[in-house]
Amino acid sequence: MISINRLSIHFTGTYLFDDVSFIINDKDRIGLVGKNGAGKSTLLKILSGEMEPEKGEIVKTSGQTVGYLPQEMIPDSKKSVFEEALTAFEEALLLQKKVLHFTEQISVRTDYETDEYMDILHNLSEADERFRLIGGHTMQADTEKILLGLGFLKTEFDKPMTSFSSGWQMRVELAKLLLKRPDTILLDEPTNHLDIESIQWLEGFLINYQGAVVLVSHDRAFLDNVTTRTIEITLGRINDYKASYSEYVEQRAERRENQMAAFNNQQKQIDDIESFVERFRYKSTKSRQVQSRIKMLEKMDIIEVEDIDNSSIRFKFPPAPHSGKVVIETEDLIKRYGEKLVLDKINFAINKGESIAFVGKNGEGKSTLSKIIVGELEYKGKMQLGHQVVIGYYAQNQAAMLDGERTVFQTIDDIAVGDIRPKVRSILGGFLFGTEDIDKKVKVLSGGEKSRLALAKLLLTPVNLLVLDEPTNHLDMQSKDILKNALLQFEGTLIVVSHDRDFLQGLTDKVFEFKNKQIKPYIGDIYDFLESRKLETLKQLEINNKNNDNYKNEVITENKINWEKKRESDKEIRKIKNKIQKCEEDISKIENEIERLDKVLANPEEHKKEFEKGNIYKIYQDLKNKIDEQMLLWEELHTELVENEA
Repeated sequence: MISINRLSIHFTGTYLFDDVSFIINDKDRIGLVGKNGAGKSTLLKILSGEMEPEKGEIVKTSGQTVGYLPQEMIPDSKKSVFEEALTAFEEALLLQKKVLHFTEQISVRTDYETDEYMDILHNLSEADERFRLIGGHTMQADTEKILLGLGFLKTEFDKPMTSFSSGWQMRVELAKLLLKRPDTILLDEPTNHLDIESIQWLEGFLINYQGAVVLVSHDRAFLDNVTTRTIEITLGRINDYKASYSEYVEQRAERRENQMAAFNNQQKQIDDIESFVERFRYKSTKSRQVQSRIKMLEKMDIIEVEDIDNSSIRFKFPPAPHSGKVVIETEDLIKRYGEKLVLDKINFAINKGESIAFVGKNGEGKSTLSKIIVGELEYKGKMQLGHQVVIGYYAQNQAAMLDGERTVFQTIDDIAVGDIRPKVRSILGGFLFGTEDIDKKVKVLSGGEKSRLALAKLLLTPVNLLVLDEPTNHLDMQSKDILKNALLQFEGTLIVVSHDRDFLQGLTDKVFEFKNKQIKPYIGDIYDFLESRKLETLKQLEINNKNNDNYKNEVITENKINWEKKRESDKEIRKIKNKIQKCEEDISKIENEIERLDKVLANPEEHKKEFEKGNIYKIYQDLKNKIDEQMLLWEELHTELVENEA
């Protein structure tokens, strides 16, 4: 358990937290929510010990361990992926060396009767026992399981960390944290670097985790699936809801509505009392009633309505310049990274005014094609932009590409030209950068603030083709909705890469599915696409996406594999159900026998023969132990059944 008592901290003269208190229980699943800059990441840093509060204290249960994954970090390991992940087992690796050392010593010694030899045996036994206790014998298997869950292939385990992008290196850092299994896990936007398949795996891991989980995320589905408690940070205070995110939104609205109704009723009551006092203040016949009502006012607890942080970005794209009817056209476009073929003879055309979603598994070429379109990557074949096409591009790592040493104002002013220059402060104000904020250096901004600044840069030049690669990363819920509304009003052509189904809904009128080095178009928005594919979530784009050359053969093979898997799964489920039935029958028999012995023990005089047969107390205790074992087995079997049926 972690207790946060009267926590206070302030930046630039205003309190980020003011006298905040709450408790994190041992198995809590907490979602921290609030606007960008509200203090979510700061609170995680304080909980992890990376930052000290100005006032208040953090009290942890003795021996409590805390693991923290920040929103951004720069891994610099020269190890392979597997070796780096194994560093999570620091104690186990040291014990493994000790065990090997003591084993080698014993193998060469012959002084079996000496105290020194016995000491070595004792040290070996002690080290090996501790090694087993902390999971040393399964660390290789555990590491492999978690790396696979986070999207790595076995063939990538031996590749150096430096050969992977920063996003994939962050996955290794996440794997290390999960492998350490701390009592409390603190995660700051863990889904930003994951694809949908890995996100779902992480959801399952966190749901079944034995410790507490506190996470910051702007992914509605992720919060709803993992958390059961929501702590809202707003205007320096917290509001604690025993609910998932969607339930919290409903409860918050209901709570404020009830507060408002109670406040209005009380204000009417106060007005009536004050009117009575004012009317009869100077009438001696009413003096007693007047004094009574004055005392009533003095004793009244004034109802307060919670303040809501209504500040929001103001975001509207400038009018799109005129362009030709065909905006982009490709013919046999091919893209390779060395020997790896990513896109193979792609042919498509995008017309003026279309809004298109790029969807598919990570690594299938969505970001690659985006970069080809904006001119950042070379390729083979043909790709032609239409007449007078002007591109605005938001890269997946756009916020990270900002110069950390420049101020907020300088970042925009450096590229503002012509009539836009006098409007720089106004533009920044529209993105919630106030007078004090514009002089901050970019490196001290939160992830969400950096994303807002990167989006603000898109307003500096009128464009008629917007290419957005994961634009919602780091944005809070409200900012995502405002960005979506601005895009709905955009007059030009839109291409957006995203895994966020809620964000894409109603935003695009065509979907490009990236699969097997090809692109397949679907007419309609994301839900039309999902319905046409009979999919419930975009995750199913990620499953069984094999890189075979013959798509028809792949489908047949996948169907056969899936059928075999289902048959094996059904067989295993039947076995487990049979075991559960047998276990329940055994439990019933034991319970009946215990119930019978309870009656015997309650009336020893009437059951003398039972006592003469032997030690009835030992039999009774053995039955108690046996039913405990059977109940534990029953729970394990049910857990196994749920996992197999999932």
